[in-house]
Order: sequence, then structure tokens, then C-alpha cells
Amino acid sequence: MKIASLKHGRDGRLVVVSKDLTRATDAFFIVPTLQAALDDWDRVAPRLEDLAAQLETGSVPSFRFHEHDCASPLPRAYQWADGSAYVNHVALVRQARGAEMPESFWTEPLIYQGGSDAFLGPRDPVLMADEEWGIDFEGEIAVIVDDVPMGADREEAAAAIRLVMLVDDVSLRGLIPGELAKGFGFFQSKPSSAFSPVAVTPDELGDAWDGGRLHLPLLSSVNGKLFGHPNAGVDMTFDFPELIVHAAKTRPLSSGAIIGSGTVSNRDPDGGPGRSVADGGLGYSCIAEQRTVETIREGAPKTPFLRFGDVVRIEMKDARGRSIFGAIEQEVQRYTR
Repeated sequence: MKIASLKHGRDGRLVVVSKDLTRATDAFFIVPTLQAALDDWDRVAPRLEDLAAQLETGSVPSFRFHEHDCASPLPRAYQWADGSAYVNHVALVRQARGAEMPESFWTEPLIYQGGSDAFLGPRDPVLMADEEWGIDFEGEIAVIVDDVPMGADREEAAAAIRLVMLVDDVSLRGLIPGELAKGFGFFQSKPSSAFSPVAVTPDELGDAWDGGRLHLPLLSSVNGKLFGHPNAGVDMTFDFPELIVHAAKTRPLSSGAIIGSGTVSNRDPDGGPGRSVADGGLGYSCIAEQRTVETIREGAPKTPFLRFGDVVRIEMKDARGRSIFGAIEQEVQRYTR
């Protein structure tokens, strides 16, 4: 099943979307919003599944689905906890900052708590007051969970995964070092994130979903030029059940909590840092990683961070080349009050 939230009020209007992302039908007579559906998932989900089946056969009223009309599937959420499951990415970015890489990063997930009260729509602009903040995108996978008890085990964590979607975790690289140096974590350097137009149930992903990882390339482009296509199922040190177990170690998670994978990152086949697309590699899911590899190999970064007018696109396609989640496509624009 594929679902989306059209822009409407604070929490959107829930619609069921066809498998080919061309048509949608309102779900308001079942449940008005995605959060309300998640709060009563066991009762509501079968009815939404029936509606999805009727949409495919054309037996319910439908309308043309436009990704530009979408908010993020959850326009705001009770929880947004973003991990760093691809430790290759963490190691490279910390190396660029001159920060030591603790050994524990390879054995225990790293998670930060992001702002969840104002997500961007998948086609909304990224508004920033200053280019010198080091504006970057981060292409990620995320899951939305049902209630997870504190101290949940792996089986409980895996069973709680309700939906899967894509993320652009916008990051301000110029602000990160100063914030982390204070020893209290991200805040200003992690502004509003955006999620894909559509969230899908895991069964929609077929064999590409193994219960914890999504084994497909994540496509990122800047100004229409492919920037990276690393496989999200490769080099993921911690899968989603592990991330959920870690997040729920000292607290329960409420239905609608979003858990992110962190930036998708693959090593080179020789075991070293990945190569850019221009060099015949899989590229990267953020600019910071490319700049780090440039520094390692050439002594200095050469790829600039995003500037006003730049457009980022993040998408994932199935084995037949069809878009699964729709595309996050955002232009960086100057913010003025």
C-alpha cells in the first residue's frame, strides 16, 4: 500500500496512492490523517488496504496524483530520531572535521533527536538566510513505527515497522563543528527535514526489503546531474530493528515515531572510501562525503556546498525502473522574513 498526505491544515489529508503513482483516492471517510491511522493501525490498515485494491481496479473515485500537492507523509511528528547506520559515512565526515572516531561507533548505533514539529514538503524549497552556513542534503531511508515498548527486543522492533519512506536530512555543515564543540549536540545545524511524497508498507517493496534493510540504490542528483546511487542495503552497519531497539532502550516510542537510517554510504570495492560518479564510482548521498574524499585523495575539497538556486532530487526506483516513493525535489532559496 502507498499512502500520502496532501497539503491541508497542519496534519495533511490522507490519500491512498496507486502503485504507479498516477492516481489517488481520498481516505477521509476511513481516517483523516496518517497520524490518526497510525494511532489505530490494526483496525484502520485493513480498510486502507481494501481501498488501495479498489483504486487499482478503478472501482472507487480517483483523481490525478501530483507530488507537488504533497506534504511529507507526516507533516509533523511526535518523534524524529535519526541514526547513523552507515558508519563509513560517519568515519569520513568525522575525519574531515579532525574528530576522533571511537571504536564504539562500530558496535553501538549513534542517534540524534531532530526537530519534528515542522517538516518540509517533498517539493517545498529549502529556505536559508546564508549560503555560508554550508547547506547540504543528506539522502536517507526512514521507517515509521507503531508503539514500541521501552526495552523492546529485536523481534518487537521489527514487528513495529509500519511504513518506509525517503528523507532529505538538510544539514548546515558550517554550523556543525561549533555546535558539537559545546558538547550538547545538533540544533541549529539541523533545520527542517523533508520526506518523500509517498510512504509505503514494507510488503510493497517485495524482495528488496529483508525486514531490516532496503536493498536498492538511492538516487541523488544536484541540478539534474547524478551525484550518487549507493545501495541502501549495502554497508548498513545497523539495520532498522537495531536502530529501533537502541532508540527504545530508555523510553517507549509512540505510534508515528520516525527512525532514520542516516546518510546512505557505500565503500569502494577495494575497501576504501567510495569514488564519485565522475570517477566511475557509486557517488555519495551528501556533499560533505564527496568533499571528504576529495580532501583524502587530493589534499583539499573542491565541490562547493549548495548555493541559492541549486536543486536537489532524491528518489528510489524498483528493479523495473519505476519510482517507488516519488521524488524529493527541492530548490535552495534565500530566506527573508
